[in-house]
Amino acid sequence: MKRILAQLAVTVGLVLPATESRAAELIMFERPGCVWCARFDAEIAPIYARTEESQAAPLRRVDLNSPLPADLAGIDPGVFTPTFVVVKEGREIGRIRGYPGDTFFFGLLDRILSDTGSKPGRT
Repeated sequence: MKRILAQLAVTVGLVLPATESRAAELIMFERPGCVWCARFDAEIAPIYARTEESQAAPLRRVDLNSPLPADLAGIDPGVFTPTFVVVKEGREIGRIRGYPGDTFFFGLLDRILSDTGSKPGRT
């Protein structure tokens, strides 16, 4: 009987959706030809995946010349590019309009991530 209950518990666990909250995500809304997007690409993009911020909010790029992905339908991309939006569980937590340079970018992002409870240990 215990074995059957254990198998049932495993089966139910596989069928039921996970209740864990999804991690935050950094959405970069961009357009081809955007000078500030190119500056971000030169200064931040090559290192972002190795930062603590990336562990808290991986970067996802969205081209504004293409239809918005369905999971971002409730997020306003704004008119300026780049626009960075931190999204958690489908809700906007904060945004950075434009690219203010590497120091300001990480400072602003850290402040937003602290609102998600995912603030990296940056000094």
